[in-house]
Amino acid sequence: MSRHEEIVLVVEDNQQIINFITYVLKQEGFSYLTSGTAQGALSAMVSQHIDLMLLDLGLPDFDGMEVIRQVREWSEMPIIVVSARDQDREKAAALDAGADDYLTKPFSATELMARIRVALRHLSQMAKNQPQPVSTVGELSMDWEKHIVTLKGNELHLTPLEYSLLSLLFKNIGKVLTTQNILREIYGVGYGTDTQALRTLMAGLRRKIEEVPAKPRYILTEIGVGYRLVDE
Repeated sequence: MSRHEEIVLVVEDNQQIINFITYVLKQEGFSYLTSGTAQGALSAMVSQHIDLMLLDLGLPDFDGMEVIRQVREWSEMPIIVVSARDQDREKAAALDAGADDYLTKPFSATELMARIRVALRHLSQMAKNQPQPVSTVGELSMDWEKHIVTLKGNELHLTPLEYSLLSLLFKNIGKVLTTQNILREIYGVGYGTDTQALRTLMAGLRRKIEEVPAKPRYILTEIGVGYRLVDE
């Protein structure tokens, strides 16, 4: 019997990769379903209760990006893209379309399970629908009620934009946020695509929260894609 109630849908047309992923899931006690086509994945979503989708983009009937868009029209279920497409623009496009994370083939079982656990923790938090009054990552904490950020128990003095940026990252712990997504959320839809302002803002925030800003512990850069607040 599975040790987990969650069901993972594996959408992949390469049998070797299916065998690897399902072996890992089985070893970890997860239940799973598989589909080799986009249409089969959408049908499974309608007929079955699915908690998380592992989605390849290069499917034989139509592109996995369209699967993301269709699922996002009615579900917030976590979607982790698993693809051989390693171009930054492909990753950013998938994340902007609504994917929660992106794994580039090949990947290890350890990395796969780490990403799944993070996504399912987010799912559990959403189900509770009761945000915690204080969110903590390592020695960095955000008190949502008091609007205070502390590091090692000491209050940090952040600018309004720095606070907004860190709040956005805390609301998406462990999830990659694309540069464009952050720009829209922080500066508004009319700000455009100027990333220099975001880089400057991020550098200032890192100087306040990172012991060594050039080697960040908390806010990691996903090169060519965006940023991620680590999930510890």
